[in-house]
Parts: sequence; structure tokens; C-alpha cells
Amino acid sequence: MPENKDISTVKKITDIHCPECGAPARFDIVSQQYVCPYCGGKTEIGEAVRQAKGFRKIQRKKMKGSLPHFSLASASCTGCGAEVVFEENEALSGCPFCGRSLVRREYLNIEDIPENVIPFAVTIDEAKQRAREWCEANKGKKEARLFKETLTELSGFYLPYEMIRGPVHMKAARMDRGSSYRCEGFINDEFVNRSGQLDNQLLDGMEPYDTESLTDFEFSYIAGHRVKVPDIAEDELEKRVKKETESLYRPYIRRTLETKAVDVEADVSSAVRLPVLLPVYYICRDGLMAAVNGQTGKVSVRAMKDSHYYFLPWWLKAVIAASVITLTVFGGLCLFGMAVSEAMMICGMLAVVLLIITLCLYSDTPGNSFSVSSGREIFTSGERTYRRENGELVPDEKYLERKLCEPVFFYSIDGKTQPVILRFTTPLRVLKIILTSLGVLFLPVIIALFLNGFDFARLELGGSAVWFCIMIPVIPVYILQYGIVQLYDHPLVYTLDENGKRHLYRRKTEFKVDKSVVSDILRALVVPPVSLAVWFAILSFAVMCWLTAFGF
Repeated sequence: MPENKDISTVKKITDIHCPECGAPARFDIVSQQYVCPYCGGKTEIGEAVRQAKGFRKIQRKKMKGSLPHFSLASASCTGCGAEVVFEENEALSGCPFCGRSLVRREYLNIEDIPENVIPFAVTIDEAKQRAREWCEANKGKKEARLFKETLTELSGFYLPYEMIRGPVHMKAARMDRGSSYRCEGFINDEFVNRSGQLDNQLLDGMEPYDTESLTDFEFSYIAGHRVKVPDIAEDELEKRVKKETESLYRPYIRRTLETKAVDVEADVSSAVRLPVLLPVYYICRDGLMAAVNGQTGKVSVRAMKDSHYYFLPWWLKAVIAASVITLTVFGGLCLFGMAVSEAMMICGMLAVVLLIITLCLYSDTPGNSFSVSSGREIFTSGERTYRRENGELVPDEKYLERKLCEPVFFYSIDGKTQPVILRFTTPLRVLKIILTSLGVLFLPVIIALFLNGFDFARLELGGSAVWFCIMIPVIPVYILQYGIVQLYDHPLVYTLDENGKRHLYRRKTEFKVDKSVVSDILRALVVPPVSLAVWFAILSFAVMCWLTAFGF
């Protein structure tokens, strides 16, 4: 174990510290505890939250003690309600977020200012240069032309965020079918905007930030910049935190459950949350919203016009898909010289089969209805960030990435919940469905071969024509509905041993005769009129097998 002086050098504001040796602890998703990598000490989730609250209380006291040494003022917007803190001798002509008038206030409520900050690392001139480079690279866009004309109005702000770090408890399920699964994750230093006037997507576009620079807030940071006070209610903030966490984990859940239509419900109540001020150069003018990351120089610009997205009901998608395929086949048949009447007859029968198939295919989203959604596209300068070297801002060789831990799924095995790996459409399972489908389709032929001693020369496939006509539309329905239902209702479950090796869990099954099923089968065989239809079907199938085996 390293000496205490080595441990202290790696401490950060966001760290949860081991109660035994003081080293930063790491969260173990499986045990749901913070575990010290040095001495093995464990910290419960509740204790981690209490540590964060204690730090905030100490920092708040320091801020109150230092406030009298600084001359600060605040102003509120008469339009959007934004409140801005600035140096007392600074004159603000209008609200930088909506352009309306500001009302100066005597009273400054320190409780509204977050205790932590990532300081500006990019100067206003450097931010303008990054913006000019973006405008030059996107000179065909209206936003770029307006941004370039108004660069002089770009101003530096410390914007209020909530930094989230800690365990995430989730329930995940496919929206169409299948079970609900418990999964656990760990969200690492993600930021949620605490301002009601700003566009979340615009601010997301300029992230991420490097939390290595996170430090205690001091009022001296306000010099040359302004601080926007958080203004959304606590319940609205809770919704934002939950929504953004769900959106961050949704790609992982989609990949595991093998569909985009997933329902994710996240609980972030166990995570540590710290109010933070982040450095941003911001401008809002004539419908343009743009921001430059004050730490990395990344540019984010919101489109000035809405983009519209159309959503169709599932049944209309099925009709359109079946129609397009049918018309394509019809055109191909006519192109190769088939008579129009014959092509129409063939495509008419094909359309019925295709409609059944596509209705099954799209029925996994029955809640969809016709609607039009709109939103603003966000343009960014890409993933390239900048760092300072010998006083100059230069491109950074490394790219900042979101530090999100992949979720771990849990499954009840023999009455005990364990971490597992889930798999659904494996090659072997897909092959099984295909072979079952082919076996059902050619069942009369298979039986016929047994009857005639595998004499392929005597086979008469025309004897099974009726069976083929019935099964060709039925089998796609089976594959799309019943086969897939089996896959997603009964996943393959792999457990992990101490060495990380996977082991397939095989469920213990007991063969039991369902008396009600047996009773229903016997009743169908002996009780008319159902028995008449059943015996007619059995006799017809036997005749088909005989005709297929020996011909007419």
C-alpha cells in the first residue's frame, strides 16, 4: 500500500474516500459498494452520499466567509427570469439569453451559487478564433454567417450544472415483448444543465468536460465573466437527471436487448450530486444560439429552423412496405415479358402473403400513431479539443470521452439474484428456428420419403400443394411472432466465475403432464362436431403424404 502522502495527491472533489486509509474508493457494481483498491475497505452508498453533503457544507461556509471581500451585484431579467451575477462595476445593457431588460438587485443570495467550478482555460479571443474556424468550415450555413457577424457579442459565463457521479439502478425491457430485467450501472461525472432558458441539446453538443480541473469555487473566478444562477425547481431537475441518465444508457440497453424500442427506467437517488459551474462562451441573437466550451474550445451551434420528423402508425408502415415490394415484383415481371393479367394475378396473391408478413413484422410498435415531431439540429466542431502548451492553445492529441460504465444485468437463478450476461439471437438459436420452419414446410415430403423407402424418383410434390399453400404464409408468421417471442422471453443466461469465464445456465425442468391439455385433445378427437373437422384434417394430411410418396 502506498504512503498517505501519495494517496492525498490523487484526491479529487468527486472522490469517495476510504474510511480506513483515506484513498479514493472505486465503485463495485456487483456488490453495490465503494471498495478501496489499496486496503480493501468498503464504503456503503449511503455513507458516500453523506461524505458529499459534508464537503458541500464546509465549502458553503468558506464561500460565506470570503464574500465580503468581493464587490458583486446581480440582475434579473424581466422576460425570461434569468438571474446573472457579475462584478459590481460592470454594466449590463440587456439579458444575454433573451435580449430583454435587466433589473439590478441589491441582494445577492449566495445559496444559489454552486460550490464547485471548472475554471476557464480558453480566453475570449481564443474562443472567437475557434468560432471563426467553425464558421469558415460551415460557410454555406445561415447560422455560420450570422454567428460570424455577431462574434463581438460572444460573452463568457459560468453556467449552472448538476454533476452526477454514482450508481444507477435500472429496469429495462423491450417495448414489444419479453421480460423486464434489472440492470446496474455507474455514471461517472456527467453534467445536467440547471437553467430553464438554455437549450439542453446545444449545451450537450459542446461537452464533455475534463473533471481533472474541477476545484472549489471562489468569487475571484467571476472577474471578467458572469455567473448564471440556477433557476429550475428541484422536481424539474430530478426529471432532467433521470431523463439524461436514461438517454445515456439506452444505447447499451438496445444493444443487449437487440432492439431500438426499449423502455428504460432509471433510479439515480443513490448517486452523489454536486452543483457545479462550467465555463461557457455563449451568444443568443436573432434566433441564433451558439456556445463555445470554455475549457476545451469545442463549438456547438443550434440550427435556426426546426427539422420535422414524421411518425407513421405500425399498420400503415406494413401496408406501404407490402405495396412497394409487390409493385417492384409486378414491374419486374412485366419488364421480362409476362402478360399484365398474369403478373397481376401472381402479385395479387403475393400481396396477401406480404401483407401478413409485414403486419407481423411491424406489430412490435402497436403504440405508434401518426404524428409530426420537430426539433433543432445541433452542429458542432467535432470531437477535437484543445490544451494549453507554452502559453499557446494547441489541438489535444487525445479525445475526451464520456466515462460511463456499461450496465451489468442481474437475473434470478435458483432463487438468488446474480450478475449475468444475456444473449438472445445466437446463430444456433436462429438455425434452430430455420430448421423447424423447413421441417414444418416439408413435413408431408419427409413423411412420404419414409413411406416409399426414400425413393426420390417416385416423389410427387404436387400431392403436397395444398399444404404448401397453407404453410407458405403461416411460417413467416411463426418466425416473426412465435419464434422471436421464444427468443426474447427465454434468453440464454451466462454466469461468470471468479476468473471471468462464462458458464451457460441450464434451467432445471421437470416433465409434467398437463391434464387440461390432454383433456382438450381427447375432446377434440371424440366430441362432435369438432372431432369431425379434426379427423377430416388428419385424413386429408394422410392422403397428401400418400400422394406425395407414390403419385396420383
